[in-house]
Amino acid sequence: MEFPKGTIAEHTFHSKELGEELQLLIYLPANFSPLYKYSLLIAQDGRDYFQLGRIGRLADEYLYQRKIENVIIVGIPYKAVDDRRRKYHPDGDQNQQYIRFLAHELVPFLDKEFPTYQMGSTRALIGDSLGATVSFMTALQYPHTFGKVLLQSPFVNEKVLHMVKNFTEDHLVEVYHVVGTDETAVPTTDGKISDFLQPNQQLAKMIAEKSFPYFYEEFNGNHTWTYWQPDLRRALKMFF
Repeated sequence: MEFPKGTIAEHTFHSKELGEELQLLIYLPANFSPLYKYSLLIAQDGRDYFQLGRIGRLADEYLYQRKIENVIIVGIPYKAVDDRRRKYHPDGDQNQQYIRFLAHELVPFLDKEFPTYQMGSTRALIGDSLGATVSFMTALQYPHTFGKVLLQSPFVNEKVLHMVKNFTEDHLVEVYHVVGTDETAVPTTDGKISDFLQPNQQLAKMIAEKSFPYFYEEFNGNHTWTYWQPDLRRALKMFF
């Protein structure tokens, strides 16, 4: 069945932190009105979430059926594979600037531009693979700004585990975390093959030992949109 379609508009945003122009894809629900208040979902790998994840269509369906609250979805596409790595990878040379862009530039812009709740608990970050990693790192660095984070098969290294270990405000951040049981030999963008499963299991154990509100599941599948796309149905419903 066809649901009333929201709109997806492109917006160019100049980031002082990064010293560059970024494209934003902004989804507004079909019944968008400045009289309502909206939660925010910010997606790394933004174009992938709209095209491969079909997140806009899913939001149309759920909003029409009243299965989720009013939400604005903001996708941030990456420019190229090496650009993505520089911004998303824990060791990327623009990683910290990108995290500051999300917290100090993007959020104030969205709060000014749209009728948002302006509370951390109503702002979520989502990403897959390295996009999940930078989303998680951002929530850990700015737990009062981002109260929810959805991780689809994040890349996990010692730096990420160290951040979780030293994090003290776990009650502020709700975490949704999935990884595939077949993610044991994932070809990464630097030309290597990595085991994603074991580090994710280690991360899950560490998160579970703290007081994060936490959902974790291992799905039968590999490191691709074939599995992340259907998983979005549950993720959105659970968090919104």
